[in-house]
Amino acid sequence: MFDTISFDFDALDQAISRAHARLSAEQRADGHYVYELEADATIPAEYVLLEHFLDRIDPELEARIGVFLRGIQGNSPQNPGGWPLFHDGAMDISASVKAYFALKAIGDDPDAPHMRRAREAILARGGAARTNVFTRIQLALFGAVPWRACPVMPVEIMLLPDWFPITIWKISYWSRTVIAPLLVLLTERPIARNPRNVRIDELFVTPPDQVTDYIRGPYRSNWGYLFKAIDSALRPLERHFPARSRKRAIQAAIDFITPRLNGEDGLGAIYPAMANTVMMYHTLGYSPDHPDYATAWASVRKLVTDASYRFEGASYVQPCLSPVWDTSLAAHALAEAGSPGDAQLAAACDWLIPRQILDVKGDWAYRKPDAPPGGWAFQYNNAHYPDVDDTAVVGMILDRNGDPAHREAVERARQWILGMQSRSGGWGAFDSDNEFHYLNHIPFADHGALLDPPTADVTARCISFLAQLGHAEDRPAIERGVAYLRREQEQDGSWFGRWGTNYIYGTWSSLCALNAAGVAQDDPMMVRAVEWLLARQRPDGGWGEDCETYAHAKPGEYHESLPSQTAWALLGLMAAGQAEHEAVARGIAWLQSVQEDDGSWTEQPYNAVGFPRVFYLRYHGYPRFFPLLAMARYRNLARGNSRQVQFGF
Repeated sequence: MFDTISFDFDALDQAISRAHARLSAEQRADGHYVYELEADATIPAEYVLLEHFLDRIDPELEARIGVFLRGIQGNSPQNPGGWPLFHDGAMDISASVKAYFALKAIGDDPDAPHMRRAREAILARGGAARTNVFTRIQLALFGAVPWRACPVMPVEIMLLPDWFPITIWKISYWSRTVIAPLLVLLTERPIARNPRNVRIDELFVTPPDQVTDYIRGPYRSNWGYLFKAIDSALRPLERHFPARSRKRAIQAAIDFITPRLNGEDGLGAIYPAMANTVMMYHTLGYSPDHPDYATAWASVRKLVTDASYRFEGASYVQPCLSPVWDTSLAAHALAEAGSPGDAQLAAACDWLIPRQILDVKGDWAYRKPDAPPGGWAFQYNNAHYPDVDDTAVVGMILDRNGDPAHREAVERARQWILGMQSRSGGWGAFDSDNEFHYLNHIPFADHGALLDPPTADVTARCISFLAQLGHAEDRPAIERGVAYLRREQEQDGSWFGRWGTNYIYGTWSSLCALNAAGVAQDDPMMVRAVEWLLARQRPDGGWGEDCETYAHAKPGEYHESLPSQTAWALLGLMAAGQAEHEAVARGIAWLQSVQEDDGSWTEQPYNAVGFPRVFYLRYHGYPRFFPLLAMARYRNLARGNSRQVQFGF
C-alpha cells in the first residue's frame, strides 16, 4: 500500500504545481512548445566549413561558434584535448578533426594551447586518416585527402531498379535525403573555394597522399569483405561510365530533391541533408539567388541557435528542430498534472491538429502504398517524412484530451499506424520493412546506421496507442507487436532503447505498452523487466544511464542519477503495477530533492541518440516533461481508486 503517513504528499503537490507552472510559462503564444535539440561539435563545425566551401563567411557568427567549440573541448584523462560525442564522453576522432579544422578556419592559431592539445590527441589516435566516411568526404571537398579516401558511390545509384541490391529505396529516410545530394558531390568532386586556404596537413601521421588504407576494416561480417572487393573493382571502372547516363542520374537526384525541399524547413528537415543540398546546387553552378538554392541556404541558417546561456557570446547549430515531439510530450505532462479542459493542454492539441499530414504520400508509401496518410512529422514541416513515434504520441494525447473535434485526426493516425506495421510485427521510425541489413556493411556505411528497422521503443509506442484506443479489430496487430517485444527483450530483462538513452528508455517504453495491451503483471516478461529496473536504482533513489551503453558500458548504469532516466524508470515501474513499491517512493523523493526553485530540472548528460556510437542528442525539454509526468502519475495513482495506469503513455 502507499505510505500515505510518512510520504509528504503536500510537498509533492507543491513540487507538481511548480513544475506545471514552469512548463505552462514556456508554452508559445500559439500553443506549441519547442526546446533546443543539441548534438556534439560536429554540426557547428560542419557549418563553419560549409561557409568556407561556399566563400559565404559570416565572421561574427563564426566567432560565436568558435566560443561554443572551445567551450565543449575535452580536458580530462579520457579526453585530454579532443571533442566527445556527448557530455563527459570519450574523445571521438572524427568530431575532433572537424572541430579543429573549423577552429583553424575561424582563425585560431594552431600553436594556441587548446589547438596543440587537440592536435596531439588526434595524432595519438592515428590522425585524420582514421576518421569516418562522412569526415573523409568533408576533407576531400577541401582537398585535404584524395578522393580515393572515400568509398565509390556513383550517382547512377539514383537510377537503379528496386530489384537491385542497393537502391535509395532500400535505405532509411535520413540516409536517402543525405545521400541524394551527396552522390552528386561524390561524382562531380568539387573543391571548396576555401578563400583563406586553410589546410590541416599537421593532423596526419602519414601524408594524406601516401595513405594506402583509407577504406579498411574491422569488418562486421563477410559482407564487409565482399563490398570492399566491389568497391575496389568499381574504382577503375567508374570513370568510364557513359556521360549520358551520368547526366541522367544527376537529373534524377535533382528530381528527387526538388519536391522534397520542404521550404525553409529543409530537405528531410535535418542539417546534413540541407547542407549537402546547398553544396550540390553550388557545385552544379546554380546562382545563390536561384529559388531552390536560396531556400536550401535559408533552411540551414534557420538552425543557428544562440548559446550565450552556456558560454558568453556563443552560438551553435542544431541538427534539426523538434516542435511536434516537444509539444506532444509537454501535453502528456500537462494532462497528467492538470485537469480536464486545461487551457494549456487544449492549446497544445489545437496547435498539433493542422500539422497532421493528410495530403502527401511520402517516401513511406513506396513500401506501403495502401496506408492512408495520417501521420505527424517531428519538425514544424516535413510532409514527405512523418514520424511513426511522433504520430503515436500525438494520437494518444489527442485521444486522452477527448475533444470530439479531434476524433477524425485520431482515426487517420490509427489507420496510418496500422498500415506502417512491418512483417516482423514491429514498427520502424519512418519506414516499414526497412531491414536490408547487408547494406550496413558497405564501405559507405561505417556508421552502421543506414537503415530504419523496427525497434522496441517505437513498437511499444504504437502498441500503446492502439491499445489505448481499444478497437477490437486492432487486437491482431497489437498481439503481433507484443510478440515482437517478447522476442526483442534482452536476457537481463531490459529492452534496447534505439531513440533514447538507452535500456532504461527502452524498458520504460515497453512496460507501458505491455500494460496498455493487457499483459499480466506476473508475466515473466514483465517480472524480469521490473527486476532489472529495481536492480539499477542508485543509492540516492534515482536512476541514470551512460551513453556509452550504446557501445560497451553496462546497461542502465551511470555515475550519477539523472531526472529524465529516473522519470522513465518510475513510469515503467508504475506501468508494471509497482506504484506502491518502496523504490518508486524513493525515486519520487529524489526528483523532488533535485527540483530547482523555478520548478524545472536540468541535466547536462545527453539523453537520446541519432545514430548509436556516431551521433548523440540532448533534448533540453526532457527534464521539463518527464519528471513532472512521473510525479503527477504517482500522485494520481495514490489518490485514485485504481493502481492501474489507464493510458498508454
